Amino acid sequence: MVRLLGRSDARPARRPREPGSRRTPESTLGGRSLAAQVFVLQVVVVLLLVVAAVVALLLQVRHDTGQEARNRSLAVAQTFANSPGMVAALNSPDPTAILQPRAEAARKASDMDFIVVMNTDGIRYTHPRPDRIGKKFVGTIQPALDGGVVVEEVDGTIGRLVQAVVPVRGAGGKVVGLVSSGITTAHVGGTADRQLPLLLVSGAAALALATASTALVSRRLLRQTHGLGPREMTRMYEHHDAVLHAVREGVIIVGGEGDLLLANDEAQRLLDLPPDAERRQVLDLGLDRGTAELLASGRMVTDEVHLVGDRLLAINQRPTDLAGGPAGSVATLRDSTELRTLSGRAEAARERLDMLYAAGVGIGTSLDVTRTAEELTELAVPRFADFATVDLFDAVLDGEEPEARGALRRTAVSAIRKGAPLYAVGERIRFVESSPQARCLREARAVLEARLAGSPGWRAQDLERTEQVVEFGIHSLITVPVRTGSLILGVVCFWRSERPDPFDPDEVVLAEELVARAAISIDNARRFTREHGMAVTLQRSLLPRTLPEQNALDIAYRYLPAQAGVGGDWFDVLPLSGARVALVVGDVVGHGLHAAATMGRLRTAVHNFSALDLPPEELLGLLDELVARIDQDETDDSAGAPVSGATCLYAVYDPVSRRCAIARAGHPPPALVRPDGRVEYLEVPAGLPLGLGGLPFETVELELAEGSRLVLYTDGLVEDRERDIDTGLELLRTALERGAGGSPEQICQGVLDGLLPPRPNDDIALIVAHTRALGAGQVAEWEVPMDPAAVGEVRAAVVRQLARWDLEELSFTTELILSELVTNAIRYGSAPVGVRLLRDRTLICEVSDGSSTSPHLRYAAMTDEGGRGLFLVAQLTDRWGTRYTPMGKVIWAEQPLP
Repeated sequence: MVRLLGRSDARPARRPREPGSRRTPESTLGGRSLAAQVFVLQVVVVLLLVVAAVVALLLQVRHDTGQEARNRSLAVAQTFANSPGMVAALNSPDPTAILQPRAEAARKASDMDFIVVMNTDGIRYTHPRPDRIGKKFVGTIQPALDGGVVVEEVDGTIGRLVQAVVPVRGAGGKVVGLVSSGITTAHVGGTADRQLPLLLVSGAAALALATASTALVSRRLLRQTHGLGPREMTRMYEHHDAVLHAVREGVIIVGGEGDLLLANDEAQRLLDLPPDAERRQVLDLGLDRGTAELLASGRMVTDEVHLVGDRLLAINQRPTDLAGGPAGSVATLRDSTELRTLSGRAEAARERLDMLYAAGVGIGTSLDVTRTAEELTELAVPRFADFATVDLFDAVLDGEEPEARGALRRTAVSAIRKGAPLYAVGERIRFVESSPQARCLREARAVLEARLAGSPGWRAQDLERTEQVVEFGIHSLITVPVRTGSLILGVVCFWRSERPDPFDPDEVVLAEELVARAAISIDNARRFTREHGMAVTLQRSLLPRTLPEQNALDIAYRYLPAQAGVGGDWFDVLPLSGARVALVVGDVVGHGLHAAATMGRLRTAVHNFSALDLPPEELLGLLDELVARIDQDETDDSAGAPVSGATCLYAVYDPVSRRCAIARAGHPPPALVRPDGRVEYLEVPAGLPLGLGGLPFETVELELAEGSRLVLYTDGLVEDRERDIDTGLELLRTALERGAGGSPEQICQGVLDGLLPPRPNDDIALIVAHTRALGAGQVAEWEVPMDPAAVGEVRAAVVRQLARWDLEELSFTTELILSELVTNAIRYGSAPVGVRLLRDRTLICEVSDGSSTSPHLRYAAMTDEGGRGLFLVAQLTDRWGTRYTPMGKVIWAEQPLP
């Protein structure tokens, strides 16, 4: 206890002993100190314990000696009596001759003093001393003759001994002889005598050890008591106890296990402790959680203020084991109720700082104006206000810069309870000039209406509604403008109902800080909304708004822009000559205006290149060169950013031959749903993404059965942050198999239902094309000899075919077109020359030859004899052109059907 209360190096002064005075018993024990007395007492106790242990050991050894002699004698006698040949030896003419050697061998082997075999009269047949053979056995034998066992301690011919007598049974269990074995107690006890010095040495060592440990304990006690005797210690304890309970400062001593060891009177009063508080756990004394945890923790604190009941206590606490002392802690308590006001202000400041920090990290987590406004109201309620509303101009919600006048729209509301008669979310509000909100917007500063019931300007907004608000219990209001620079975006209102005190000017400052932080996030979200809207507008303007009319494919498509930003995905359906249709899907890596603009440039390029009727691999090659040039231009211009990657897939389907040519540049492979429902991914060489250059692209050509579904898509459909592309492709296969029997529209919807993530982070483009075939009845072909006279025969055949198609109205113009084209092929081209008519949405005339030279439209001079044929063709048709084939070229012309 003295150690826990604190050490003191100031010992009481020792008075010198007067001459002639008698020594007290304390002096006889080695001084007046309590440590010396304890030392002597402990040495005596240890010595007595050692002596008692030695005596007990000796007694135990003596007892064990006798018991061992009995057990050995009996065991040897019984073993020898039951040994083989014993009965035969007793019945032999000379038992001694047979048994004496055996008995002596057994005696030596068992370390016994004697083994004696005798007849039923007690006459010995064997003995260690041969002169004793034939004499009477000394001991009790009658119980053994009766079939029992005799074990006794007697004074025999060789001294004091323990002997056992056992019977030897013959046929029928009859006793035919006796066997006795014995050992002298001196022989057995010799082992104990030899061990006694070891025992004494061990006792001495134990005594020395105990004495040393006692000396250490006494030395520790001497250090603890500072050499004080019992009377001095009693006086010092009484003095310490008096001081401890007299000071006007609470003192708490807590043990290492968190139990209360001591609490003085002042601590009892300050903490309102129960009478039986000592020796109980501090956490179980009914103290407030913070104070109890502090006292039980033992951590070092200085003037830490805790509210206990109606008192503010300044607590100082130090652990007691810093200098090797016992585990625990000492705490002093000082009543600091006068600091309550200061502490309350500090707590309010801490709460405000905490709220501002929460506003910094919790407001503006998304670039959405409405969500940012909701985050502000959710933070303010209930920590700062009971109700919070945000009203913004419609232009802000659309991403535009507003004018600080006109109506606002209620954007967000948070409340501690439902049913408040405030304007609901989505309502348009026009504040009257006298209202606090209008003054706030007009003056661009916060306005405090401490008591709404007495505010005629606020009540003028809507007399019926404001009366309901007051009756609901809302009594105080702060309005703060949402301002960034000179731009005012709206107004935030904080309402109070639960706490009776109105808002004060300090809370107005806090409200302004909160709204100022939120205003930055709202303005950022507004700017993002504007930029995103511009990008979406640009993107949608660059994408096809409607699909062109054609009969080769029945097409359904979906295009979903990313939620987080505009990407560079695109698709297109391009009618080509000869009733063919080209399908295109592509993806520019990245998001934003740059990606959308790049996508528009690539889509325009694909339109232009497709008009040349190029094979897919050549078109992708030209597109690759274009992207490389774009990258070069953007790299030279530091303000631009290069295209970090673009992929594209280009497919051309011919409904006459039902063949489809496909090439891709780093794009996901197309899927094919066959008419029987089987789904497979077409093995089209991937190629490098556009812009990397260096390697040519490859085209795969395959024949599609009528009714097949060709599925093209961008990687946003099959890949996102939560799944890799292999998983997405497998999910797409499953969705296509599930909807294989549906229409293209149904397949599109089924794929999106199965694969669309909740919030896509990339654009998604999807095309499902159902293939059709141009029947034999819609196609007519002729081979033309290289003879100008054959032109007339072709014209006649074409007129007959048009009659069969009920297209006689087109006979004249078709004859003129064919005459010019076939004549040019025979005159300037090479064999073979062919003519093909296709009846589709238009009448298509095609003239092919083996030459790769192409005619050009030009204006003929007045004196020129030729050069007007193609001019007539262009005037008589809607479209005409040239496409090249591996065998030459085809010149085609389209006429509208009547």
